[in-house]
Amino acid sequence: MERASDLWERIVEGQPQPPLAVALVTCGVALLIVLSGGPWRLARGVVTIVHEAGHALIAVLVGRRLSGIRLHSDTSGVTVSKGKTTGPGMVATAFAGYPAPSLLGLGFAGLLGGGRIAALLTVCAVLLLAVLIMVRNAYGVLSVLATGAVLVGVAWLASAPVQAAFAYLITWLLLFAGLRPVIELQQKRRRGRAPHSDADQLAGLTGIPGVLWVLIFGVAALTCVVLGGATLLAEVLSELPG
Repeated sequence: MERASDLWERIVEGQPQPPLAVALVTCGVALLIVLSGGPWRLARGVVTIVHEAGHALIAVLVGRRLSGIRLHSDTSGVTVSKGKTTGPGMVATAFAGYPAPSLLGLGFAGLLGGGRIAALLTVCAVLLLAVLIMVRNAYGVLSVLATGAVLVGVAWLASAPVQAAFAYLITWLLLFAGLRPVIELQQKRRRGRAPHSDADQLAGLTGIPGVLWVLIFGVAALTCVVLGGATLLAEVLSELPG
């Protein structure tokens, strides 16, 4: 009980801001991961969890019946919900996936700007638990549990500086990782390998060409990178001349 009360206190009161070097170093590491091969594949699995969670959350909010989430070893995923196959609710559900990592990263940047490292880790835990409840395949369960194990290890066993670095790294990863899947999506569409992508579903639902939806995804992701980065690097930006 004492440890739980200590955790609650840290969530409510926040923690001291880490040295500026933490934000700068984790920014560089996250960018390298997103631009890499193997490390990106591991990070892409986490991004897919957030992507599908975005679909699931909006589906529930617009009144659709969520049937489940499936995560696959090729880092793809699918969220199944029941309800009207047309209309604003379906459009919102189809749209929500790609912006989800970027928006979550932006929200995390806001938490870190206020020193809410413990709150960020708590949000991660709640998100993973919610996804775990809705996952309907074995690989998906293992993927979420493995991600959760890393999170629990950091939250309960790591020192405060390590927790801060981990939180900043997650946030930068979500911000940068919101861009790469959008680029990959358009590359697949150009080769005819993604006929049922979110962008093409939105095109069928709205009549707006799929390439414009990809552009909207990209603009949203880039905007989150700029806003989130400005929040995380506020101290650096404040020292620039002019």
